[in-house]
Amino acid sequence: MTLRIDIGGLPAEPVRFAPSPLAELTAMLHVLAEPGHHPQLADWAGGVWAGLRPELAERLREAECLWRSSQADFLLPARPRSTLAEELDDVDRIDDETYVTAALVITCGGKRVRLAAPSPLTDAAARERALDLAQARGPRQEAFTERLLADPAAVRARVRDTLEQCAEAFFDAAWADVTVRLATDLRLKNDLLRRQGVGAALASVSGAVSLAPDGDCIIVDKLQDKATAAHGGGVTFIPSVFGSPHLVVVHAPGWHPVVQYPVAGPSPSEPVSLDTVTLRLEALAHPVRLRLLRTLARGPHTTGELAHSWELSAPEVSRHLAVLRRAGLLTARRHGRYVRHTLNLSELTALGTDLLTAVLR
Repeated sequence: MTLRIDIGGLPAEPVRFAPSPLAELTAMLHVLAEPGHHPQLADWAGGVWAGLRPELAERLREAECLWRSSQADFLLPARPRSTLAEELDDVDRIDDETYVTAALVITCGGKRVRLAAPSPLTDAAARERALDLAQARGPRQEAFTERLLADPAAVRARVRDTLEQCAEAFFDAAWADVTVRLATDLRLKNDLLRRQGVGAALASVSGAVSLAPDGDCIIVDKLQDKATAAHGGGVTFIPSVFGSPHLVVVHAPGWHPVVQYPVAGPSPSEPVSLDTVTLRLEALAHPVRLRLLRTLARGPHTTGELAHSWELSAPEVSRHLAVLRRAGLLTARRHGRYVRHTLNLSELTALGTDLLTAVLR
């Protein structure tokens, strides 16, 4: 499944790389709302929550639907500014209908559900649809939606004030800590863009981002089949330290395409494709293959040893081993007369600690 961004017919430089204080604050707020997505930042999130004033903590909880499962598109600026205040000024210039529609986007089953025209501010049926969707997501989102539909100006002012309070509470310090990493990444990306072109720059963003062979489309490996088009402004790529491992894309009709990508850590690992993940999960879905993995987790084995251990025929074991090898979970090496199969522990670990524990215990 892919998201395709049409960049055909754009100027010589259809993409640009720039930092955004507002986008990084949004990534931080997502970490605070979903710390389980970011175990490497658990200590940071715990420290921030512990230091927040109770009123600000409650404000973040009441508005978390803007950044928890989906990020409102206006929080990822198409034209990043140098300061958070300037970017918030740009958000203030968005009309109420656009703001409300973007704010009430929800995610269900991995799919972003948007409100189609007419606006819930002016149409009773659209309003009921918005409230029904919000209610299904819980009482906090329902209450936020009710307030936003009743008085958008007041809610918008409150959200801006909340974000400004975040700057003093934790953002300014965190932003100062990451600016060097962001600047380093941007230098590398812009140098690639200048010297080797769009394809090389996109390849350095993520293994999930590529340029189509004809050069007219950016392909993003996401859990959706969607398409959008970049117009005069091209596509904006925003690096993020706190956003890792998420790759966030603004692709709604009428919005300038924006991609927020994670800056690689000191020892980056290349993300695998969804096809590879699917192949590995299918390989692990068979109970016999799980038994074989449990044996291989204890050390390399030959086909004959595995067959003997589990009272299976050698051909049956060979078929299961072939599936595991195609999924990249095993390595086979010949030692004289014998071929020994070794578990690729790093690939198994990447699929999840619960799976690893089950195999190793």
